[in-house]
Amino acid sequence: MLPKVGESVYIQSFKHDGSLHRTWAKGFIIEANEEQIVAVTNKALVTESNKRKWVTKEPAICFFYSKHWYNIISMIRKNGIYYYCNLASPSLYDGEAIKNIDYDLDVKLFPTGKYTILDEDEYDQHSKLMGYPEEIKNIVEEEMQELIKRIVNFDSPFNEDNVNMYYRKYLSILDEKYKEGSNSSIEG
Repeated sequence: MLPKVGESVYIQSFKHDGSLHRTWAKGFIIEANEEQIVAVTNKALVTESNKRKWVTKEPAICFFYSKHWYNIISMIRKNGIYYYCNLASPSLYDGEAIKNIDYDLDVKLFPTGKYTILDEDEYDQHSKLMGYPEEIKNIVEEEMQELIKRIVNFDSPFNEDNVNMYYRKYLSILDEKYKEGSNSSIEG
């Protein structure tokens, strides 16, 4: 099952123990196939597990993969594109939401090309607390290395042209929806 291009769906991230980690009230679908779902969050309400709520400030192109243990959020800011990569289970769409399990580790990539690995302490703590199986820890660590290789090689989506292409696609779909008169809640 895949979401339809032009529709808005929920995005839900869980923890290994099944608890809800974070939700996005809407992700505007701009591409969906067996390999990936690409969605835009723009002024989307985000709810954290501690009930804190905030609204995304800038448009972000989000890449959810069906076979990779990570997802990538490319935030379009005035001073460049920032990437936030979450090590997580492969994402799936169940008709209700795009869902995955967050495995704590994150990689942040700056417009300069510099990247940093985040939340290693949280990963170690949750690994013990929630009993991550060795098989999952091995997969997460292997996928982290693949992700870093993609970053270093500027493989899709880690290049400005790729993100800009998806952003233009988003604007084009919004424009079409507006012309059709279905402009209610179309920001994504």
